[in-house]
Amino acid sequence: MQNGWWLVLATLVWPAVLSAAHAPVDPAVRAFYVAMDGDDAHTGTLEQPFATLERARDAVRAAKAQAGFTVYVRGGEYYLGKTFELGQEDSGAEGAPVTYRGHAGERVRLIGGREVDGFTPVDDASVLARIPEAAHGKVLQADLRAQGVTDFGNLSPRGFGRGGASGLELFFQDKPMTLARWPNDDWTHIAEEPKDHQDDRFHYDGDRPERWINADDVWLHGYWTQDWADTYVKVARIDTENKVVHTLEPHGAYGYTPGKRYYALNLLEELDAPGEWYLDRGAGQLYFWPPAAVDQGKAVVSTIGTLVSLSDASYVTVAGFTLECCRSTAVTISGGAHNLLAGCTIRNTGGRGANVSGGAHHGIHGCDVYDTGDGGIGLNGGDRNTLTPGHHFAVNNHIYRYSRVCRTYRPAVMVHGVGLRVAHNLIHDAPHNAIQLGGNDNLIEFNEIHHVCQETGDVGAYYMGRDWTTRGNVIRHNYFHDIHGPYTHGAMAVYLDDAASGTTIFGNVFVRASRAAFIGGGRDNVVENNVFVDCHPGVHIDSRCLGWAKKYAVPGGSWKMYEKLEAVRHDQPPYSERYPKLANILDDEPPVPKGNVIVRNVFSGGDHFNLSAEGREHGTIEHDFTEGDPGFVDAEKGNYQLKDDSPVYAQVPGFQKIPFGEIGLQDDEYRHVLPAPTEPR
Repeated sequence: MQNGWWLVLATLVWPAVLSAAHAPVDPAVRAFYVAMDGDDAHTGTLEQPFATLERARDAVRAAKAQAGFTVYVRGGEYYLGKTFELGQEDSGAEGAPVTYRGHAGERVRLIGGREVDGFTPVDDASVLARIPEAAHGKVLQADLRAQGVTDFGNLSPRGFGRGGASGLELFFQDKPMTLARWPNDDWTHIAEEPKDHQDDRFHYDGDRPERWINADDVWLHGYWTQDWADTYVKVARIDTENKVVHTLEPHGAYGYTPGKRYYALNLLEELDAPGEWYLDRGAGQLYFWPPAAVDQGKAVVSTIGTLVSLSDASYVTVAGFTLECCRSTAVTISGGAHNLLAGCTIRNTGGRGANVSGGAHHGIHGCDVYDTGDGGIGLNGGDRNTLTPGHHFAVNNHIYRYSRVCRTYRPAVMVHGVGLRVAHNLIHDAPHNAIQLGGNDNLIEFNEIHHVCQETGDVGAYYMGRDWTTRGNVIRHNYFHDIHGPYTHGAMAVYLDDAASGTTIFGNVFVRASRAAFIGGGRDNVVENNVFVDCHPGVHIDSRCLGWAKKYAVPGGSWKMYEKLEAVRHDQPPYSERYPKLANILDDEPPVPKGNVIVRNVFSGGDHFNLSAEGREHGTIEHDFTEGDPGFVDAEKGNYQLKDDSPVYAQVPGFQKIPFGEIGLQDDEYRHVLPAPTEPR
């Protein structure tokens, strides 16, 4: 009788996981195991683990009730042939999540690629004729098609204002290798003369491009006009007689300007340095000059887009994995609620590390994210029309060496929406911005940000702009240091660009942060209770919407400022109630930088203010500490906490102690090892 009941239940409830190859699992079991030596015909116990995540997922679907469920993945390298997908049917419940977790004490790697072996020296005379002589005997080749890799993807016109997908990439010894390029570690420049440049062409100096005229699929990557806009463009043809490069649409961002920087890539003819590679897509041949003996590491090519995808799932936790080597964003979360990506290492991606879109209460917590092709983490949630918060968060993550392919506007954390939180992250070593924000009532706190904006100009470590309605955002208790953009207009630490308004900058520490708190023509911003050390200046306010930017910020102007007001019905609830100063902005000279408040700040060294006449006239500037020694605990060792007997407390009424020691990464359940303090450089 009991056996008969079991068969009926299995037939009704578990049809998706029962087959001749799949043994039934015990419904009382609340955990399954996956292992490198497992078998999907097993029952999923520690002694009889499954082989794949998909089999474990299907078993959870069949067995879970209201109690939580955990899938433990044992140590090893799992090469995924497709995205691991979780949907609504894979959800847990409040207080009882479904968790996919790397087994404690074991390194579990989910790899979106294929290991390449069978490398041999290049002996084809026609290939050797194209490779620089210095590379002869050093460049190896491998037949990818013979190893089952047939989808190579394509290069695409990525970059500023453009999407585009990443094609196949090569990684060796767990590091990204360089697609063969010239110059190897620098830029060349558009020729200064002649000046008859058009949108689809530019002139070059020297004779280097003559080596490329027989090459297929030549690409160029450059900051073609603006030092904050990089794009990849494909070469149509090269006119060596007149020294002109013709490009295909879309052409370089903002056209081609004499003197601006670029390099050429995807050229077998330029495979001339260790770490460079090239793929002949027609023949399926991979050419590689390994930086060490090829048997001293694994060569892996990326083959799939995303590693893990959660779509409309809720109460799912993914924790304790190394996720790597994919062509797009490693982990995507869309819809659903209360999903968590935690304690993971995410690296060597073609896109972002992780992206959250829609849903509510999703989080990225305690992850290390680095060597990503685009940015680090994306958070998009909440409803701007109703000002309903999304409650997504990025907390206690270490994000660095991101945006290695697309260099601009691919920040460590991209924030868009309402009621999102970015806290306790350590962000450093990047070409462009660290945090970019659009939306309302978002909180940026307790982050340490340094050595970003290293390849660009007119850039902010924190950036937002061109919208009077994105109000209620708070930037507090962060540590910005050593931020200096090397190109036009340099870098700002907090850049409220092009009339950004209604932002509070409170209790931050800015050290050697160039132009630290920069208000570019905006209104109703508050700069209060901050510490500025050796900044130039500490606080800036300009009146650009009355001057050079006037044509952009008028009705019908390209910034769409008035259209954005109308889109959210700024003079009606909830906006009129939440932001009363916004409700009557059209009757209060909107281009004038009114209502900015600069109070109770501490300045030590550097320059203090750079304020336009209108900014000063229509703002409040008072109670700032500008003379004498503030009394830091130990500035030489990077401790900018004020001593208890600091003269600031006596001279600046109401100055609040900044919790400097709480800024940055914290020891918690998902992070137990903290990096050493940043050394001066």
